[in-house]
Amino acid sequence: MIQTTLDIATIRKDFPILNRKVNGQPLVYLDNAATSQTPQQVIDVIVDYYQGYNANIHRGVHSLSQEATDAYEIARKKIQEHFNIAKSQEVIFTSGTTHGINLVATGFTSFLKKGDEVVVSAMEHHSNIVPWQMLCERTGATLKVIPMNLEGELIMEEYHKLLSERTKLVFCNHVSNALGTINPIEEIIEAAHKVGAAVLIDGAQAAAHIKPNLQALDVDFYVVSAHKMCGPTGVGMLYGKEEWLKKLPPYQGGGEMIAEVTFEKTTYADLPHKFEAGTPNICGGIAFGAALDYLNNIGFEALTHYEDELVEYATQKLLSIDGLRIYGTAKRKTSVISFNIEGIHPYDIGTILDKLGIAVRTGHHCAQPIMDFYKIPGTVRASFSFYNTKEEVDKLVEGVKRAKSMLE
Repeated sequence: MIQTTLDIATIRKDFPILNRKVNGQPLVYLDNAATSQTPQQVIDVIVDYYQGYNANIHRGVHSLSQEATDAYEIARKKIQEHFNIAKSQEVIFTSGTTHGINLVATGFTSFLKKGDEVVVSAMEHHSNIVPWQMLCERTGATLKVIPMNLEGELIMEEYHKLLSERTKLVFCNHVSNALGTINPIEEIIEAAHKVGAAVLIDGAQAAAHIKPNLQALDVDFYVVSAHKMCGPTGVGMLYGKEEWLKKLPPYQGGGEMIAEVTFEKTTYADLPHKFEAGTPNICGGIAFGAALDYLNNIGFEALTHYEDELVEYATQKLLSIDGLRIYGTAKRKTSVISFNIEGIHPYDIGTILDKLGIAVRTGHHCAQPIMDFYKIPGTVRASFSFYNTKEEVDKLVEGVKRAKSMLE
């Protein structure tokens, strides 16, 4: 049965770190877009792995190795089910979103040539810009950019104009890490496929707030990081359609990704192992599965509804402060409020908030082209999760007011 309301007080008890103090003040953690916090249920799984069955996987006949292998592959199945992926071999464990993007970008080197075009959006994280620039430098392909408007929305009419038979790849984030905009990825995918282009969607910021149905989206590649979803750092997932993963060459060479090795020739293992060279982050993969269990037990419908309520409440409260401007006012957005106060550097506001125990992110958020678009050095970014409260929002607002009075 799906929950429609959340018991936030009970949920907060699952997160030990929320009980600590920072600079003598109760922690108000509003940097969830950078990394979410980890519940005790996931921490227990990590401890249990290292205490109970720490062993390398897939290659051992002894009991510990078999237990670790089973747990790791069960986690792969959990990821498959959560994202509604057709086959478990279409789930590739990675070290995170950036790893997944680079795997695909490197693999496409042999498919592109001079005159081909790659399309990205104007609101990408650097990890979804730099790999494509490097790909274009290697192949002679041209990088095209979907422009955005002042509200922080992609100008879709211009996107459709960019597409042609020369378009081979389209890359876009599902949710902007700097603005919170939810991009119209259904339209982006459908239009790209009409001209024969493949599509990769960066789901790093979306997956903690939206439960994507990857078969329904018909996307070619989708990437996420566990640490944005109450899991550990250093592990993530690349989904790729089987036909694409079979065509892409291996990203790294080593153990696990081979079928047979001689000094004359090496043959590669079947999916997914073809892309999983070396000893993986075994504990991380198992804990990723546990994090998905935790989120699904809460229920994404209730989680999304509560976070939307929280962001709306925070938006109205912050806009009551004179001189405060929010960047990213798209009709569809989630979890993030990026703002500045006229005449005050965002770093100075962030520093004062930290003294009050309030954790926010300041700077360009690895999305410098967005800051250049708005002609600003960066923003203060408050990003929310389902364990945050309206009382914490009130503390943020009072903290910003105090910083403003000190810095004006």
